[in-house]
Amino acid sequence: MSDTDGKKTLGLRGGPRSGSVKQSFSHGRTKNVVVETKRKRVVVPKPGAEKAGATGGSTPRVSSDPAKRPAGISEAELERRMKALAAAKAREADEAEQRRAEEQARAEERERRRAEAEAKEREEREREERARQKAEEEERQKAEAEARAQQAEAAAAEPAASEPRAAPKAPVNPRKVDRERDDRRDVKGGKLGGGDRRTGKLTLNQALSGEGGRQRSLAAMKRKQERQRQKAMGGRQQREKVMRDVQLPEAITVQELANRMAERVADVVKALMQNGIMATQNQTIDADTAQLIIEDFGHKVVRVSASDVEQVIDTVGDKPEDLRPRPPVVTVMGHVDHGKTSLLDAIRKAKVVAGEAGGITQHIGAYQVTTDDGATLTFLDTPGHAAFTSMRARGAQVTDIVILVVAADDAVMPQTVEAINHAKAAGVPMIVAINKIDRPAANPTKVRTDLLQHEVVVEKMSGDVLDVEVSAINGTGLDSLLEAIALQAEVLELQANPNRAAQGAVIEAQLDVGRGPVATVLVQNGTLKRGDIFVVGEQWGKVRALVNDKGERVNEAGPSVPVEVLGLNGTPEAGDVLNVVETEAQAREIAEYRANAAKDKRAAAGAATTLEQLMANAKASENVTEMPILVKADVQGSAEAIVQAMEKIGNEEVRVRVLHYGVGAITETDVGLAEASGAPIIGFNVRANASARNTANQKSVEIRYYSVIYDLVDDVKAAASGLLSAEVRENFIGYAEIKEVFRVSNVGKVAGCLVTEGVARRSAGVRLLRDNVVIHEGTLKTLKRFKDEVSEVQSGQECGMAFENYEDIRAGDVIEIFEREEVERTL
Repeated sequence: MSDTDGKKTLGLRGGPRSGSVKQSFSHGRTKNVVVETKRKRVVVPKPGAEKAGATGGSTPRVSSDPAKRPAGISEAELERRMKALAAAKAREADEAEQRRAEEQARAEERERRRAEAEAKEREEREREERARQKAEEEERQKAEAEARAQQAEAAAAEPAASEPRAAPKAPVNPRKVDRERDDRRDVKGGKLGGGDRRTGKLTLNQALSGEGGRQRSLAAMKRKQERQRQKAMGGRQQREKVMRDVQLPEAITVQELANRMAERVADVVKALMQNGIMATQNQTIDADTAQLIIEDFGHKVVRVSASDVEQVIDTVGDKPEDLRPRPPVVTVMGHVDHGKTSLLDAIRKAKVVAGEAGGITQHIGAYQVTTDDGATLTFLDTPGHAAFTSMRARGAQVTDIVILVVAADDAVMPQTVEAINHAKAAGVPMIVAINKIDRPAANPTKVRTDLLQHEVVVEKMSGDVLDVEVSAINGTGLDSLLEAIALQAEVLELQANPNRAAQGAVIEAQLDVGRGPVATVLVQNGTLKRGDIFVVGEQWGKVRALVNDKGERVNEAGPSVPVEVLGLNGTPEAGDVLNVVETEAQAREIAEYRANAAKDKRAAAGAATTLEQLMANAKASENVTEMPILVKADVQGSAEAIVQAMEKIGNEEVRVRVLHYGVGAITETDVGLAEASGAPIIGFNVRANASARNTANQKSVEIRYYSVIYDLVDDVKAAASGLLSAEVRENFIGYAEIKEVFRVSNVGKVAGCLVTEGVARRSAGVRLLRDNVVIHEGTLKTLKRFKDEVSEVQSGQECGMAFENYEDIRAGDVIEIFEREEVERTL
């Protein structure tokens, strides 16, 4: 309602006031609008509130008057809240003050660093400016001296008075020279102010943006000033040429030749062109051409060959005072099943035969034995089977003494003779151990007599070869055998130098799944230690661990000590020589050279055959049936023995071809090769891994496992025998004489015969003999007795015969009757 009505509105005290406003619109229209005016509340603070506001708090303090205090809050609680609020505000003020102090310290540190950088940069610029001024001053002095010298020369060379006098040369203005030099520098630098030297530091942004481009360094500027100084002084001074000894191999690239002479490649190429040879820096030239170039440059030629890389392992003679006694290396050799390993077991008091498949030694075993007298002996146990010829030869080459084991009940056998030959070829003394004297059929005298046939004369036969009768079962004669070994070793006076780089022979090598390539090494000289870098054959490595014959890890191995070496990069060949070198680079270089030499040798052997030989081999192989196989063995020696045994199987019709052999488990790669060539896989003391087994089952590849070499050789021989064509044998069964010849319709000529010997059968083959000359061979078309067709006719009876597709028969001819049968052949 409007205030003009004179009535009071019902409402709160101090509420909004109402009124009316008249609004005018177009076309004379008007409208009254009721409006309200709200009053603004003015809060007058109490005296306590003014104090609270003075402390800087944003929240007004609650009055401590109980009447005006919020409900449910005591005076103590209110006071506690007020104190907490004040403490929080004070803490905030302290933190703000601390942040301001830290910011100020950081700003001061940035200012200090910036001042140091500016000072350093200023100092560097001043140093450069001083160097530049000094160089300019020297150049100015030189220019002035040169100008004075030119004026003096001009004055001295004045022509006669009759001739017109040349105008004197204007003196050189040093400032003009400086200005010209600065102009040239500005043009070359690409910008005003000197482009020969960049000023200030190179920042990351400048490097990424590429501002300014590539600029000269201070050293380059100094070199340029030095060249200018030398030019001003009358020419560049030639440095004295350094003559070098250039090692020249059989072939070398142009760039390598330049590097060895320390000459520019362009100069070497130019020298080659002058000699009529067009070659680039990457081309290879021969040693004679390179020698001409080296001599042209004034250097000295030192001709070397690629094999010189092995000179680092050349052994030098040991001084007598450095030699120390070493244990003898004794190799036990003999025929299979003559008791070699059993005898060694009795000496070692261990059981090794039980660990060998079939009781037959398949590997070279290396053991150390300490006798009751305290002497140390190293024994090598070699296999006796015929297939392990290379192992016996290897054992004889690394040994000092050979113990030839001969069974007293079996005497001298083929492998016994072979062991004797190996020992003689190696020049090794021999001790004959006549074993199995406890057997009832033992006859030691027969053994000694049989040895005479092979030029082995024992002491009891008035010879110089020691012989001992032993029994590995009962232990009889073992002490005598050890005494004989000690006596023989004393005579040999075995010595070695333990304080030098180790050298040894690889007795056996294998690929262990958990340990990688492992080589059994017999140290022959020096001491092999953990961490030594060595090269062995075509492989190299660093000794990661050494394991002795008892399976214990050791830190070093001296002379005559057999150890397993871990840490090779590949499996070496059994029989390789191990040499310790100084660095890995030397070992790697020697191994690569040997591998390349072996590759070249194999390639040369393959290329040496002539075209006629290749044609002859191809023609010969057409008639030969091959049985391909793949061989995987546990150790290198066994693989070699199996391959050698396989090569001996076959004849002119059938042969066994080993496509691939290696050491380690059978893998998928082996299965893939076997499938492609249709060959079985022979595993000797190894097994196929899971993926290889699955692949072999899917692709129907046969994998056969063996642990005794006898069984392996017999099975392969039987399989190869199955490839032989059956042998056809001819059995004579009878004769018949033609008495009369008849012509029968629908049959042709029929011979009336009398069987004079044996039997005539219709299914048999026949030959027609005329005057004991074969004029026809074929089969019978008909065989009749009277008018009946019969299958056979006995001797003394008459019959009628007609030949298949042949009618030239006469009375008096003789018919030979025979049968053919096929007989299976074996190798």
